[in-house]
Amino acid sequence: MSWNFALILFVLLVVTGIVWSLDRFSLRHKRAARVTQELELARPSWTSLSEQERLARQEQIQAEFGKMPWWVEYGVSFFPVILFVFVLRSFIVEPFRIPSGSMLPTLQSGDLILVNKFTYGLRLPVVDTKVIPIGEPKRGDVMVFRYPVDPSVDYIKRVVGLPGDQVAYLDKKLYINGKEVPRKADGQYFEPDRVAYTAQFIETLGDKPHKILLDERRSQDIGPISSFPYREKCEYLRNGIRCTVPAGVYFMMGDNRDNSLDSRFWGFVPEANIVGKAFFIWMNFGSLGRIGPFH
Repeated sequence: MSWNFALILFVLLVVTGIVWSLDRFSLRHKRAARVTQELELARPSWTSLSEQERLARQEQIQAEFGKMPWWVEYGVSFFPVILFVFVLRSFIVEPFRIPSGSMLPTLQSGDLILVNKFTYGLRLPVVDTKVIPIGEPKRGDVMVFRYPVDPSVDYIKRVVGLPGDQVAYLDKKLYINGKEVPRKADGQYFEPDRVAYTAQFIETLGDKPHKILLDERRSQDIGPISSFPYREKCEYLRNGIRCTVPAGVYFMMGDNRDNSLDSRFWGFVPEANIVGKAFFIWMNFGSLGRIGPFH
């Protein structure tokens, strides 16, 4: 459990929900009874008043004794809004902002994306426990997850290795279960963060092809940044890494292969850390043309 926006939203939902329930089943009836009582006490003194004056006095009493306390008014007003946001964010879609270029060219820094929260199963908010299994991550999915090194931070990478797979990244070539993942050159891509051009390739991983960035001439040292669970399942070599993916975890890599801190460096992503499947760019204030689905 992380002390984040989800927890704050849950607390607000509980507090406003309690206030809404108190008003719906108790306070509202007490206010109505108090108004009725005050009207009955006041009516004998209205015999000499005109009909318009009686209505004015009646409205005055209703406004004085039927008014919600400020804390009830705020609670009742905000509860439906908070409930809607909580359900939407917890079970349907959640927005995220891309903070870096590790997923270039698929996702750029500053992209505002939507993440499907039910593709991989429904989870209880805050505690993140799966209660209804619906589906499992597929090879090639772009997935948001809690960073295993620091679960308070959300990461986004592509699913490369499924449980039981043998994943190897040797001499900048990706192998799944002993077979090289096919890729073909696709020109050059300008990286705005580095202000430089990088070779672009089309890689077929899973059902659909996607683009990656890779400088075949650039050296890249791959090694663990810290100890991680199932470290013994990975073998670090002079020319790369080879891992056997244990049950219940996934091997993730960024599309910007030379500029991504991913499973090659910090290990596997547990199933419990999964947030959801990223699928749509809903806004990029610097490039509106990027709005749309991706894979």
